[in-house]
Amino acid sequence: MKAIIFARVSSKEQEDGQSIPAQTRRLTEYALKKGFEIDSTYQVTESSIKETRKQFNQIVEYIKKSKHPYALITDTVDRLQRSFRETPQLDDLRRQGKLEIHFLREGLIIDQTSNSAQLLQWDIGVLFASSFIRQLSDNVKRSQEQCIRNGQWTSKAPYGYKNVSLPSGQKTIEIEPEQAAVVSKMYELYALGNHSLQTIAEKIRALGSVKSARGKTVTARTVEVILNNPFYIGIMRIKGKLHRHNYPPLISESLFNKVQELLRGHNKAPVQYAGKPILLRGMIKCKNCEGTVCGDIKKQKYVYYSCHNTKRICVKKWVREEVILNELLTHFDNIQLTDDQISDVIEAIKAYESEAQSSMKKLRTQLEHRLALARERISKLVDMHVDGKIDAQTYRVKLDEYNREQQLVSAELKSCEEIYTAEHVTAQEVLLLAREAREIFESSKLDEKQQLLNFFFSNLTLDREKLDVELREPFNLMSKHEDHLIWRD
Repeated sequence: MKAIIFARVSSKEQEDGQSIPAQTRRLTEYALKKGFEIDSTYQVTESSIKETRKQFNQIVEYIKKSKHPYALITDTVDRLQRSFRETPQLDDLRRQGKLEIHFLREGLIIDQTSNSAQLLQWDIGVLFASSFIRQLSDNVKRSQEQCIRNGQWTSKAPYGYKNVSLPSGQKTIEIEPEQAAVVSKMYELYALGNHSLQTIAEKIRALGSVKSARGKTVTARTVEVILNNPFYIGIMRIKGKLHRHNYPPLISESLFNKVQELLRGHNKAPVQYAGKPILLRGMIKCKNCEGTVCGDIKKQKYVYYSCHNTKRICVKKWVREEVILNELLTHFDNIQLTDDQISDVIEAIKAYESEAQSSMKKLRTQLEHRLALARERISKLVDMHVDGKIDAQTYRVKLDEYNREQQLVSAELKSCEEIYTAEHVTAQEVLLLAREAREIFESSKLDEKQQLLNFFFSNLTLDREKLDVELREPFNLMSKHEDHLIWRD
């Protein structure tokens, strides 16, 4: 009788551990002792619980087409199968006299003449193998649930982070600085309200070597996935549910929420205009229906604006961009400051800085205390492990916990410094913007003009042909109206 040798492992790691060669040698020696002619040898690296088992199915089809019976020789029942899914196929060939199965370690031979006790032994072997898989699956689920409760991410790190292995053998993720900067840039650009996913992707690609998480070119879809991922504010989404994680966030919750609002459609221009260079894209709403006012280019050079009329309750009335822009620039001209007011603003900025420095110093002291405490705990933990006061497993678990605490506090410390610096610079630039707004606007590029308009104006609404304008603070406090300077303390 001809024989087929079937040696299988579930993973590449087992294969590298010489499990397959060892199986093959044992099975070959057995076949030769039995006087079988070895027809073929299958060395398989695949899980026996997969729905599609290519090489197993090849063996079955080969035996079906053969005119001669075969002995299928394998090490144990669980090497051949770990569920009853394949049993009908094998049993059908057995009853036809085309197959006998030799399970070497169990000392079990299943053929056409096998009695009920032998068949029961085969079924029990499959049952135990199947039970093992279910228990293993339950253990994996429990482990994953515990990781989620601990705020641990167990999959590939999102773009902006990287997977790392700690000295203790535990795995974690850390910030990847270059990618993190790209993520922050995407959120900042989209939050301006005048960029589409496509234009952001183009800007990111223009940086040169930036790639997506899979090493491919950044596309609009890449940007969309990143902008929708709450992981960057400390929340991981798993099977549709949200859980807090322990890794440093890359952006603030306020920025994330603003981007989500824009993604849902607020202040977002219709898709058909997303790629066109339209200055006021997404900045104006219709006063009548609160829908988006969109822009269109006529005769390839004139820009007109009108309500997109998605609710079908408005009458379209097109307004030239120059008309709207002149109204906005008039507000730039009306923003004036006397010398006394400039002095007041400077004093206010100084007072703000003094208060901010005091608050920042207090916060830094608290964070530095937490950082020192985490480092002290790590040092004591190492000493306890060296002295044999705690076992290796406890040491690894606590070390990972203290390392995460140290990483989080360090990130908070850095974040506080960055926030203060950004606010400090913005405050100092307010006076320059207020006094030279028109000049700065007229000398700027399109995207810079859009940023400047967003910085000065909020709640721009169009009532057919009339534009209602609302200045942001503190510019609304500096506006001259009907020859009277409005200045409120």
